[in-house]
Amino acid sequence: MRISVSSDMDEPVARALVAELRTRGHEVVTHGALQTGDDPQWAVCSEAAARDVVSGTADQAVVCCWTGTGASIAANKVPGVRAALCTDAYTADGARRWNDANVLALSLRLTSEPLLKEILDAWFAGTPSEDAEDRENVNRVS
Repeated sequence: MRISVSSDMDEPVARALVAELRTRGHEVVTHGALQTGDDPQWAVCSEAAARDVVSGTADQAVVCCWTGTGASIAANKVPGVRAALCTDAYTADGARRWNDANVLALSLRLTSEPLLKEILDAWFAGTPSEDAEDRENVNRVS
């Protein structure tokens, strides 16, 4: 899978995210502070990663900022993106299952490396619900 990753800061957890995705066999495209010469502002780099998903350049994206909130807001401004700020594995699973989220937002402040792996495990294991009510809600916000 090709995954677009953005971060407004070159923090250890952001570097660990890129490394972990590559270890799992994903192709990673970086934006913001993770890419030399890119604009590291959270609004700019999160939007760039989200646009990769909508354009088909990436299958999914992970956007990061200090709290994760700004990154998720910026990503959700891109039509067709359903970004979810996840601080634990249960939330990541639910975001994929009930919301068919295609962009994961993470907090650089709250996410440790062990927690990062748990969140990614749940995110990638999660599959969108086929329940009619769940699909209707996703279609409503898409």
